Amino acid sequence: MPVENAGRPGGFTAFSFGDATPVLESRGLFDYLECWKNGRYYEPPVSLIGLSRTTRSNPFLYSGLIFKRNMLVRTFVPHPLLGHSAFSQMALDYLIFGQSYIERQVSGTGRLLRLQPLMAQYLRHGVVPGEFFQVRADRVEHEFLRGSVYQLREADADQEIYGLPEWLAVIQSALLNESATLFRRKYYTNGSHAGFILYLTDPQAEQGDVAGLREALKQARGPGNFRNLFVHSPNGKKDGLQLIPVSEVAAKDEFTGIKRVTRDDILAALRIPPQLLGIVPQNAGGFGSIRDAAKVWAAVELAPLQSRMAMVNEWVGDEVISFAPFDIGSAAT
Repeated sequence: MPVENAGRPGGFTAFSFGDATPVLESRGLFDYLECWKNGRYYEPPVSLIGLSRTTRSNPFLYSGLIFKRNMLVRTFVPHPLLGHSAFSQMALDYLIFGQSYIERQVSGTGRLLRLQPLMAQYLRHGVVPGEFFQVRADRVEHEFLRGSVYQLREADADQEIYGLPEWLAVIQSALLNESATLFRRKYYTNGSHAGFILYLTDPQAEQGDVAGLREALKQARGPGNFRNLFVHSPNGKKDGLQLIPVSEVAAKDEFTGIKRVTRDDILAALRIPPQLLGIVPQNAGGFGSIRDAAKVWAAVELAPLQSRMAMVNEWVGDEVISFAPFDIGSAAT
């Protein structure tokens, strides 16, 4: 937007180009301070839609969650009441939202037919114990039979209604990683590359010359990126026209450092060794043996996850969720 004062000789002239950049942004994640009770069901303490979108904002976060899901599915032993596909949905919901739901579907005679996983993003815990509702756009679409739905939830120190994911504390790092990537994309997409200040103090320049120079700079944007610009100022002073690059600020934004630090934060929150996610080491020593890393990870992370998923068996009254031993040899080959 131009700002100029051309009514008097020597008046100051300045202009800028480019879209406005928002200072603050919000994903609507932390919408509630507690599990608010609306009369029929409790609202989640955080936006479940926001959690789902956040996982897709960062490749390390989403890849790590999918890796855990894949390892659970790989060792899962299918049951006539619960197959691989159903268990995969159940495991993914638990890892993303810190909770998953499964419905007991019975025949007219009361015989258990199958266990159906329900999408945790749309399930709400009723005020009455044992009641659950499917809610979309703040509208109840379905009310499940009381006692027919089991909620597998991650324990939370602040409330006992909903579970929260273990990776909740790393959200800021995930979004910072995304912001750094988006900034760098905009930096390269913008033909001005963060722009520059053209400082003109030459007394030989007239207002018409300034207007012509301004138009030439405007035409150098977009498809005309990187065009050369010729300025002729007879009898001008050496420092009468100075180009001060603003892009130096962008060049020193520590992009690589931000990406590395936030990646390490995410891997620490997910508790996954980097070599298991295919991350290339930056030092000559590497990350060590992938076989040893897989063995330790299976013992300290996969086994506890399997134990928590198997808690459904107590509610069903049968061992519908069981796991085969994690074969380190074939997994690391």
